[in-house]
Amino acid sequence: MRIGIGIDAHRLVPERPLILGGVTIPYDLGLLGHSDADVLTHAIMDALLGAVALGDIGQHFPPSDEAYRGANSLDLLEAVMALLMERNFRVGNIDAVIVAQAPKMAEYLPMMREKLAAVMGIDCDRVSIKATTTEKMGYEGRGEGISAQAVVLVEAFDD
Repeated sequence: MRIGIGIDAHRLVPERPLILGGVTIPYDLGLLGHSDADVLTHAIMDALLGAVALGDIGQHFPPSDEAYRGANSLDLLEAVMALLMERNFRVGNIDAVIVAQAPKMAEYLPMMREKLAAVMGIDCDRVSIKATTTEKMGYEGRGEGISAQAVVLVEAFDD
């Protein structure tokens, strides 16, 4: 078994959709980034890549590469899963947290869990996603951005 950790953050800006865990959340601001800027999925991908010592998403999907402009992060997660499978690793479980003052996330968390679990090929009960605020402290608390953190356990398997 191996453990990985991932962290991602993006600024909130007007005229961008807010996408977290592959779910579009109605909000007047969205996350700025080269891809869809899905900080939750990015944190999970970094954790998965880190667990198997394959670097980070910037190495695999560089922002300098126009092929990834506006990319759907769930598609990128699928590519990360292929890298894990090539090395005979599968996901044991994911524990992640979204840090944002707004919008409220509770009603969207089950959909995020379902979408992420489907892409990773695991049961939904292996994906934990939580959301918290910073009590109006820091850039998340001021509504300037959203961050996410993820911890993953991956397990080696034999063909």
